[in-house]
Amino acid sequence: MLSNLNVEDILFIDIETAPQQQDFSELNDDFKKLWDKKSTFFRTEDQGPEEVYERAGIYAEFGKIICISAGVITQKQGERFYRVKSFYDDHEKKLLSQFNDMLNKFMSHPGKRICAHNGQEFDYPYIARRTLINGLPLPKSLDIAGMKPWDLKDKLIDTLQLWKFGDYKNYTSLSLLCAVFNIPTPKDDIDGSQVAKVYYDDGDLNRIIRYCEKDTLAVANLLLRYKGEAIIPMENMIIA
Repeated sequence: MLSNLNVEDILFIDIETAPQQQDFSELNDDFKKLWDKKSTFFRTEDQGPEEVYERAGIYAEFGKIICISAGVITQKQGERFYRVKSFYDDHEKKLLSQFNDMLNKFMSHPGKRICAHNGQEFDYPYIARRTLINGLPLPKSLDIAGMKPWDLKDKLIDTLQLWKFGDYKNYTSLSLLCAVFNIPTPKDDIDGSQVAKVYYDDGDLNRIIRYCEKDTLAVANLLLRYKGEAIIPMENMIIA
């Protein structure tokens, strides 16, 4: 499969999410009860639901998307470049509408695919769920409810699933695989666990956007490494 992939036909994406509200106390009574019930599966006995609310952004029912970055590999005079565009807004419906329109146009061309790390378990279903919650039509490529993983291979690529080679090992992070394959990553970035704080406490959406964009380049470079090809240096990333 890897040998047949044309990397220039792939849209590499990453999403950043945050809890619906900055603090647990801002939830209405119904959602406080629902989060209390949901969080019993992972919080310790001495923790209350408010103490683990920062994890709410992981769940589409309690979180929201604040940024989606999408990039493609291009060539100019034999040299590869990475062109990336981000969709971001405090109003989730607006960014989803813009991203979904772009995705539909991109995927309307034959042979096009989407790629994300852990996309099968996170990015793809999260975008689809939040699209429906916001009352928007699903992009055709993400209208995948009920489909089997092997039915998705012509549309959706997941660098985590490729790394599993059919086994059932635990999650392997993008940062670990970048280290394994000697893919340079910026050392001054935030990580996923800090996104909610940077968004709500610092109000620094631009920092989150840059982090999201660099993650999509890391995914693209990981796929290139899988194929035994040279990676694209950070200085060849073009922000649209």
